[in-house]
Amino acid sequence: MAGKTDQIKLIWVAILCNGHVLLEDLPGVGKTTLAQTLATLLGLNYQRVQFTADLLPSDVIGAQIYDREKQSFYFHKGPVFTQLLLADELNRATPKAQSALLEAMEERQVTIDGVAQTLPKPFFVIATQNPQNQSGTYPLPESQLDRFFVRISLGYPSEEVEKELLLGHIGRSKIDDLKAIVDPTQWQSIQNEVESVRIAAPVINYIMRLVNRTRDGELCAVGLSPRASQQLAQASKAHALIDQRDYVIPDDVQSVFPAVAGHRLKALKNQHSDLLVQSILSSVAVIEAA
Repeated sequence: MAGKTDQIKLIWVAILCNGHVLLEDLPGVGKTTLAQTLATLLGLNYQRVQFTADLLPSDVIGAQIYDREKQSFYFHKGPVFTQLLLADELNRATPKAQSALLEAMEERQVTIDGVAQTLPKPFFVIATQNPQNQSGTYPLPESQLDRFFVRISLGYPSEEVEKELLLGHIGRSKIDDLKAIVDPTQWQSIQNEVESVRIAAPVINYIMRLVNRTRDGELCAVGLSPRASQQLAQASKAHALIDQRDYVIPDDVQSVFPAVAGHRLKALKNQHSDLLVQSILSSVAVIEAA
């Protein structure tokens, strides 16, 4: 994924915070390749589900199957029982199929016939979403968007990077050459490092001013929830850790704010979420010291 340093950094932020990632972009820009690469580098079990209009919830979470020989039912686990699940083109499935992921993303479990089935640890969802102006898409409801830690757009590669892709120097064919750089059993200790990052009261005040600005009824129809404000603070700490600091500065908050907040906000007018986010950032004064 050459030339996408900022986007990859934000994905690391989400993973460090045990959060899910929504990749929104045109088909063919490398969203699936990115998910496969992450699974390989992180040493995680990987499953991919292609969301289509005829997909059923049982195709995602599994179903009770009748065994004629034993004359009893057994639970056949669906692809959600993995460590990294790629939900490809999530918004091409019906709302009923989309909702199959809600419990899994929030509770890290699924319930079948009243029995909770725990998912493997760690568990991450990377979902891809096509632009809503494309045919055959169903908008994701606000409740599901709120479960994604960040939303990221990859965009087109630079001309130099695309030339390297055409020459075969980079791309999907290189995934088999990658090796895991971390053991899944180490994730808990790695994520605990985020908790050790200090966030001072002035930075918290800055975060709250941003959050309260989104709740201004004259600017946003839907503002940030308390869950979103918590995740904004957590993401800022992870960003500081990646930059090898044990304390958060306002630059960390500004770096993660668009990815954490953009998909959760709803403008009063037909304003693009990216423009709305930048408007909020520019309208809230940055503190002088932290």
